[in-house]
Amino acid sequence: MLDHHAGLYTDYYEFTMCQAFYLSGKGDIPATFDYFFRENPFGGGYVVFAGLGDLLETLESFRFDDEDIQFLKERGLHPKFLEYLKSFRFRGTVVSVREGEVVFPLETILRVEGTIIETQIIETVLLNIINFESLIATKASRIRSVAGSRRIVDFGLRRAQGYGGIHATKAAIIGGFDATSNVYAAFRFGLELTGTQAHSWIQSFDSELAAFRKFAEIFPERCVLLVDTYNTLKSGLPNAITVAKEMEARGQRLAGIRLDSGDLAYLSRQARTMLNEAGLHYVNIVASNQLDEFVIRSLLEQDAPIDAFGVGTKLVTGQSTAALDGVYKLSMCAERPRLKFSENFAKITLPGRKTVLRYLGRDGMFYGDAVALEGEDRLEWMYHPFFPENRSPVGRMQYEPIMEKAMEGAQATKTWSIRDAAGYARSRLATLAQEHKRFENPHVYKVGISHKLMELRSELVESLHKTFSGGGK
Repeated sequence: MLDHHAGLYTDYYEFTMCQAFYLSGKGDIPATFDYFFRENPFGGGYVVFAGLGDLLETLESFRFDDEDIQFLKERGLHPKFLEYLKSFRFRGTVVSVREGEVVFPLETILRVEGTIIETQIIETVLLNIINFESLIATKASRIRSVAGSRRIVDFGLRRAQGYGGIHATKAAIIGGFDATSNVYAAFRFGLELTGTQAHSWIQSFDSELAAFRKFAEIFPERCVLLVDTYNTLKSGLPNAITVAKEMEARGQRLAGIRLDSGDLAYLSRQARTMLNEAGLHYVNIVASNQLDEFVIRSLLEQDAPIDAFGVGTKLVTGQSTAALDGVYKLSMCAERPRLKFSENFAKITLPGRKTVLRYLGRDGMFYGDAVALEGEDRLEWMYHPFFPENRSPVGRMQYEPIMEKAMEGAQATKTWSIRDAAGYARSRLATLAQEHKRFENPHVYKVGISHKLMELRSELVESLHKTFSGGGK
């Protein structure tokens, strides 16, 4: 969707700042920005990182054509800066965790290096893509965690926030969904596509049985019948059973029935009994209608014999968290470490060019992550970001760096398919202890900082305090 005019997918203040950098002669100074978030969504214990592929694709096409330049000229940008933009290409470096990685608050997830203009001008599009897709991928992973091996399908496009529904579908697959009803997303990203019928199909016939028979005639290999248009147990199920038996006589099989309203636990149990008594043990039961991880968990706790779930609104809108609070902050400029100061110590950013080391416990499960300065590889301790008296010994633990170069110049250096990202997310979540994945009061995952990083932050904070108190110039 951003093959054209990608450079305009931003906030205007990116242009005003970049023009000021350019006209003041600072446009080519080197800079580094970090992406991180401060709080897990949904009251949960982790985030599934998604959107990297879309971000890299957008950066590869991030430029300004004649129409863009004319638009910006009419909005008052300076002619010299507009001339600069005509030949602008993003040629910076992106270092990131893999798409599908499990990540946590306060750690650097992605960093961008380049000129101050390159790194600043992409802020908005980076946040827009990464925040949204990571939110939806995380929601999808929570739904997968309760659905187990049952099939889960994205039904959410009609309730999504406009074009956001396209990338919501992609993120849902990364988070663990099997398929989608979203035709455009399936075409754009090569996803499995599925869909059956709405109530309008059945209503358009003079009888429900006639509607079922015609649908089975046209789609004998993948026939799923919606049974709640009139009366699920007195009409829909009996008619579906009739059609299933007629299909058996033709050497065919009814794939399933779908419940889209009512008490899904009760109706699914009654439906399973009726189908089994008719010898239709193979017919699957699909449920939809305002589902999320909590409703699905409740249904399965009630032993609802549901084989597949269609999840829509609450998936693609990220309920109950409106947005992931990811931010993009300057950490290096002109080869000097920088931080954003705050009276709230928790909001003071981490300076310098950083990487993340993930430590593993003896059981092979994730133990904790340390944010360290680039070049640090073996730490003895990692320190709590705000309470340095709390520290954990990590010197003898196995670890892995989880950030790698994803883009250099104008070309992505790493590419992963959606299925690769989904498989990676699945494997990483399996290595995260269950106490971090529970919905209620999840255990906080350890994220610490290295001693050198802690010292660097303290030095910069102390320098600022001296300036504020008149002790510096």
